[in-house]
Amino acid sequence: MKKLATLLFIFLFTTGCTVVRIDTGSIDNIINVVLSKDNTLYNRIGKGYKYYIPRGVSYIDTNSLNDKLYSNGVYYYLYIDAVSYFYKKEVSYEEKEDCYYSKKIEGDKEGYLEINQEEDHYSIEFFYNYAKIEAKVKKKDIETVVLNASYILSTIKFNDNVIELMLNEEYFTNKEEKYDIFKKDETTTNDNFVQYNVEN
Repeated sequence: MKKLATLLFIFLFTTGCTVVRIDTGSIDNIINVVLSKDNTLYNRIGKGYKYYIPRGVSYIDTNSLNDKLYSNGVYYYLYIDAVSYFYKKEVSYEEKEDCYYSKKIEGDKEGYLEINQEEDHYSIEFFYNYAKIEAKVKKKDIETVVLNASYILSTIKFNDNVIELMLNEEYFTNKEEKYDIFKKDETTTNDNFVQYNVEN
């Protein structure tokens, strides 16, 4: 029994497990800690992308490249900007002084977080990693929504092959032809059919 306890202690000591505490009272700290991690988790796969939905957040529906999520009375609207990702478009955002919160995010991946007060609610617009989450929340929920949105946006991974196929103009071009079963087809005549049968 002592050997087992010693081995367990050595295993835990040598694995180097670390716990990162996030101060959820500070939006700046939430963004800095979560977005600095290289998160490879995913539990939701869409058309050309995948991402991780944190515990407590539920997937509701998808409409094209828009996902609707829900957690504790708040709806999250996730938009995947596959076109900007494919063409590697730069983010152009200037921080605003008249907002409740406004910050441009720079680094390997770019984005911004803007929060505006609208009467008794706050409108959150969080763009990062070629995806955007929008939500309307009460003041007490701002930090929680920013934390969940940070996890979601930081884990988005794109499938280049699928996106290239989606953006290929020929892939989306439908070649429709109007056909009327009651209209006589001018290109074929019964004469050809009759001649063929007579010759044989």
